[in-house]
Amino acid sequence: MRGSIISGAIHGLLAVALGAFGAHALKEVLDDYSAGIWDTAVQYQMFHATALLIIGVLIKLLGPIKQLKIAAICMNLGILFFSGSLFILAISGISVLGAITPIGGVLFISGWLLIIISIMKLK
Repeated sequence: MRGSIISGAIHGLLAVALGAFGAHALKEVLDDYSAGIWDTAVQYQMFHATALLIIGVLIKLLGPIKQLKIAAICMNLGILFFSGSLFILAISGISVLGAITPIGGVLFISGWLLIIISIMKLK
């Protein structure tokens, strides 16, 4: 529970900081396409930081449900692979990193699916 909330808060903090960095420090550096990639990375990081906070609250309310713990791992890794690869792609232009992004997407989908399963299994 505590780990999900802490990691969610850290990812949220970083999303705000990286969003501001992209809007100000990178404003003159990135072209419109790369700025869009940066913004997508920030948005998905914030969405899934919020999901981690929710998972932490669910674990506190419902107890240590295995699927919720795995969902938190999926969300954390999803942020790393999805948003992380997009941040690097936006700055570097290394297009091969785009191949890593879908792995993060699959991890996000898996995390959301595990949340659904954990709630559906409740009696």
